[in-house]
Amino acid sequence: MVLTIDIDNSTTNVGLFDQKGRLVFRSGLTTSRNPTRDQCAISLMNLFALYHAEFRDVSGAVISSVVPSVTAHMSSAVELLTGKAPMLMGPGVKTGLNIKSDLHNQLGADIVACSVAAIDQYPTPIIIIDMGTAVTMSYLHDRTYEGCIIFPGVLVALDALSERAAALPHISVEPPSSFFGHNTLDAMRSGVVYGNASMIDGMIERVEEHGRPAATVVATGDSAPEILRWCKRSILYNADLLLQGLYLIYKKNTEGRGRRF
Repeated sequence: MVLTIDIDNSTTNVGLFDQKGRLVFRSGLTTSRNPTRDQCAISLMNLFALYHAEFRDVSGAVISSVVPSVTAHMSSAVELLTGKAPMLMGPGVKTGLNIKSDLHNQLGADIVACSVAAIDQYPTPIIIIDMGTAVTMSYLHDRTYEGCIIFPGVLVALDALSERAAALPHISVEPPSSFFGHNTLDAMRSGVVYGNASMIDGMIERVEEHGRPAATVVATGDSAPEILRWCKRSILYNADLLLQGLYLIYKKNTEGRGRRF
């Protein structure tokens, strides 16, 4: 089995794939900025116990991280529990993508992993929307990564609004009872839900103006479901896209080296 871990600024997603590439379990943990190796190991042990999985069945692991302070400790924890050093996403890792970027090491490993999974599953051109701490929108044609746009995530923007405006409270992301808010909470909910849905729709149109019309628009990320249902554009949702990409990249870099899956 292959253990896949993506460390985001807000959430650490963990997935375990079997020999046929099927996801055995997927779970999200709150990302701690300064964990020790043992704290990371305990979190992984609890997940494996929860889903009745065994570390002895893990033949390899791959880690994607945008939080450097966590990467080394999580890597050490994985090696402690499995007896194998994980593969770290970064320069030198084969992806099969032709990446148009001024500096390849500036392109997030999570974006690369999502792109690899999307190209494996969907027809191109593809627009990929990852709605996490930040929203990234990537455009791919054939196996070429053309570029991306990054803007604030739904919760980041909402938190900033509440923190900078004393009279506006912190709220959850949910649709209001009507489009026009008749109180502060509903007015904020309308702006967050419909405003972000309109932004997604509008940005898709702009991306297509600078490329060919997309054959596939697919989204992932924890914030996506609450927003996508209000978008006018038809958008697929794949919660496991990133972890699927990590699995595919791991296979591409280890096949033929005598490892079992």
